[in-house]
Amino acid sequence: MKQMRASAFKARCLTVMKDIQATGEPVVVTKRGTPVVKVVPVVPEKSDLFGFMAGEFKVVGDIESPVVPQKQWEILKK
Repeated sequence: MKQMRASAFKARCLTVMKDIQATGEPVVVTKRGTPVVKVVPVVPEKSDLFGFMAGEFKVVGDIESPVVPQKQWEILKK
């Protein structure tokens, strides 16, 4: 884990954040040699309703045709 002084972090904050996002390696910011904060990348949460089970199932066969043939539909017999 990288460490850097607060003054160096202040001077290159945006560059350090871009590096953290790219590599995923956290950085500890120190003040007078004492660790003050740890900057870590954000892990996106999977709270999206749509697509949360993508890749979990395999479609086999015909999924569009009705299960019961049209000849057996009561609504069409009237």
